[in-house]
Amino acid sequence: MILISACLAGENVKYSGGNNAVPWLCQWIEKHRDQVLLVCPEVMGGLTVPRLPAEIQRRGTKPEDYRVVNKAGEDVTAQFRLGAEKVLELAKAHHISVAILKGNSPSCGNKEVYDGTFSGILVPGSGVTASLLIANGVMVLSEKTVTPEILEKLVNADF
Repeated sequence: MILISACLAGENVKYSGGNNAVPWLCQWIEKHRDQVLLVCPEVMGGLTVPRLPAEIQRRGTKPEDYRVVNKAGEDVTAQFRLGAEKVLELAKAHHISVAILKGNSPSCGNKEVYDGTFSGILVPGSGVTASLLIANGVMVLSEKTVTPEILEKLVNADF
């Protein structure tokens, strides 16, 4: 089973109320519904749709030295952490070893996230959920790097 960000599958859970549907991935999900678990950590953490955009603000060098704030300056770290913990629980319960998550997201980004200034600047780092999954042995890919061929290999691999 593979964990996939719900917004990539066309579910309207994005902060703006829309989605980040990837057409080929949506088609693949329809054909492999029994092998997919769709999640939105932010919604699972109690945030609404729509909601204000949020970004990670780093406060130190350790991975836990951060907070997540929305564009109004409200601290939403607790909701992001709760959503990440719920996703990890599901991943463990379903023995998931691979996740395809939304790149650059403060929850799901696996290589880069926005810098916390709401200025569109990307910096190296992972989102709250992606970091927790990676720390627990889940391979996290983004829609930017996964292809249909890679996905088929992952589904058929024995992790």
